[in-house]
Amino acid sequence: MAAEIVNPRSDNGTDEGARAEFFDPAFALHRGGKMAVQATVPLRGKDDLSLAYTPGVAKVCSAIAEQPELVYDYTWKSQVVAVVTDGSAVLGLGDIGPEASLPVMEGKAILFKQFGGVDAVPIALDCRDVDELIDTVARMAPSFGGINLEDISAPRCFEIERRLQERVDIPVFHDDQHGTAVVTLAALRNAARLTGRTLGELRAVISGAGAAGVAIARILVEAGIGDVAVCDRKGIVSGDRTDLTDVKRELAGFTNKAGLTGPLEVALDGADVFIGVSGGTVPEPAVAKMAENCLIFAMANPNPEIHPDVAHKYAAVVATGRSDFPNQINNVLAFPGIFAGALQVRASRITEGMKIAAAEALAAVVADELSADKVIPSPFDERVAPAVTAAVAAAARADGVARR
Repeated sequence: MAAEIVNPRSDNGTDEGARAEFFDPAFALHRGGKMAVQATVPLRGKDDLSLAYTPGVAKVCSAIAEQPELVYDYTWKSQVVAVVTDGSAVLGLGDIGPEASLPVMEGKAILFKQFGGVDAVPIALDCRDVDELIDTVARMAPSFGGINLEDISAPRCFEIERRLQERVDIPVFHDDQHGTAVVTLAALRNAARLTGRTLGELRAVISGAGAAGVAIARILVEAGIGDVAVCDRKGIVSGDRTDLTDVKRELAGFTNKAGLTGPLEVALDGADVFIGVSGGTVPEPAVAKMAENCLIFAMANPNPEIHPDVAHKYAAVVATGRSDFPNQINNVLAFPGIFAGALQVRASRITEGMKIAAAEALAAVVADELSADKVIPSPFDERVAPAVTAAVAAAARADGVARR
């Protein structure tokens, strides 16, 4: 009903003036959904039908039954991903449910196709129980070459991804975690290079210990960051705290080598890097205490934790999650190419090595064009997907998870 109010159908009797008053281009674009299924073979007559369906299809089914790996050659499995959500953590909207999440899942699916040449199917599940959700997705897995988990709330998302990957032999990738982490690492590599430093010389502070914050911390440590402290609403995640979840307790075990305790402001004092994936606002006096030539990646949408106008007073490089400022940390730079590379070699999973390879390839795209306003490519840079795809495929073979 809401869509009918703001974007009335042309045949509903509303006069032109009223339609113009209520018209909203977002609703116009979404009318009928943003995607459709299209056949890749012709059906021009009975001969085509006999090949595409019975009796021809029976030969293919029998061959796959005898040699299951042939499913990749003779069905769409080799090129299609399921985009799965329960609607519990959708964008900045929160827990809006499976139906309301569908426009986002459709959007994700067309991004897969546009930027990676990968077909994707949006699947919104009316299910919140972790065991049931895992069982449901695992039972669907034979139809797909990969599973992209999307907009599932933390900390449930960590367990769901881990246990689901243990159940299925196709890649399971929670983009809110790993896509964000890959793009962040790529941009940080280039920002460090631009300012004459290496990752190993940097001390970073991450604001937010949810899905993205944990994944960013993991990949930065894996990539050789000097030190990184993660902060949640109660302050620095450290081993002396008694209120930590299992995920945060593990996080405390491999971060914060300096042993810092206290609020975010303590961590920021002298820090080289700020990475925001939490929302909220960081007071300017705390920003002013960061190290000279610091790097600020304030990625909350629509309101960055540190507004670029403030960040530019102190930072050598500023990045956000928004498209109207330079250096957008946008997941679309990562997940289409990562899945394209994994599908290309029929990988059984996406490894840490594949993620780091994706980040390195992404950074290399603009390595010879670096400036304070260009430490990461545009999503529309046609070099991105091929570079990430090739790097991920090579890393999958090196890590022993490729099946061809």
